[in-house]
Amino acid sequence: MELAAPALRRYLLLLAQEHLEFRLPEITSLLSLCGGKFSGEQEIRVNSPFWILNIPSEEMARGLMKRTVCAKSIFELWGHGRSEGELYASLKNYPVDKMLPYLQSDSTYKVHIHTFNKTLTQAQKIKKIDALEFLPFKGKVNLKNPEHIFWILEDYGMNPNNVPEEPFHLYFGRWIADGQRELIESYSVKKRHFIGNTSMDACLSFIMANHGRVKPNDVVYDPFVGTGGLLISSAHFGAYVCGTDIDYNTIHGLGKASRKNQKWRGPDENIRANLRQYGLEKYYLDALVADSSRPIWRKGMLFDAIITDPPYGIREATRRTGSQKEAVKSVERRYTEEIIPRHPCLKLISNCEQMLSSHTSRHLITMEKVKEFKDQDENSYLLDGQYMPYRGHNSFREKYFSGVTKRIAKEEKENQK
Repeated sequence: MELAAPALRRYLLLLAQEHLEFRLPEITSLLSLCGGKFSGEQEIRVNSPFWILNIPSEEMARGLMKRTVCAKSIFELWGHGRSEGELYASLKNYPVDKMLPYLQSDSTYKVHIHTFNKTLTQAQKIKKIDALEFLPFKGKVNLKNPEHIFWILEDYGMNPNNVPEEPFHLYFGRWIADGQRELIESYSVKKRHFIGNTSMDACLSFIMANHGRVKPNDVVYDPFVGTGGLLISSAHFGAYVCGTDIDYNTIHGLGKASRKNQKWRGPDENIRANLRQYGLEKYYLDALVADSSRPIWRKGMLFDAIITDPPYGIREATRRTGSQKEAVKSVERRYTEEIIPRHPCLKLISNCEQMLSSHTSRHLITMEKVKEFKDQDENSYLLDGQYMPYRGHNSFREKYFSGVTKRIAKEEKENQK
């Protein structure tokens, strides 16, 4: 005899309107991390700030909000519709036994109104709240510190130049929890002790950790660690972190500073100091100087997640190599789906584009390991020579080290004089 699956409850997710392509993979990954899954029955308009999700429990909904930086809040959905009449009819059909625990006479509550793409007057807000008098509220109103908060949410569309008189969608629900949007400010690169010219901003760092389903006691590795921005977000979620980078000065916190009005880096500007700044030093394993294009690790399972922002032509200041003509050639090559990394041991989970300007963008690619690596898989990523035009990165590395080798030889020769 099979046990029946727990009944799914409907929740309304209010999302921030940035990094739109990153939101669905983040929510999907976090639901999986919480023990749930993203079903095809979810009512989602991808670019909308309002998503209706079917989630087994309030506990799972709270777990989701303890991690997400893409979502602002989540609500137990009591009713929704395309007009006020539809909303009220939906609310009247919501089971009273599910409402009553939050409407008791000894409880306190308030009703909050949120509108997207339109601002209402206070009189309009009061009118909408008064229209809910058919709901069996028995408690007392407490605007400062209520036990329960109910929200009316109205969606006036995506076009700020053509705002309708009436909303396209209306929702009513009980507030459950807020997301982790405050992490974007508290971990801002502007306030960070050790930064570089290419330090990943806090929001994307946390999104990447969530896409990677980083969890407590994981070991997370960044092969292009830079100033450690991606290690910080993973450590915040309880993972032990380590990384490598080819730049000796960056790993050891030496050389010129990236901050304005500061010529040289200070004595304690390094990755460990960044983690210490946020009370996360206990999660720091180490950072090594290494060339990640070369094999440096022993075979076997070492890391739970690899999260990185590989070099793609924008990096810390170094000696310029290659001619201007070569640089122009690399810009002319366009992105196509065929250049997405492939490997028989890895499954593509998501591919999200972030526009950087009118003519440039970058992609966040999430892959999951689905089988153990075998010797015959070593060269399987070279499919029909499709990556051959993109060997410019190796060319850059070889020219860079050629210059370094010549400089070291010159210095040794001068020291012998």
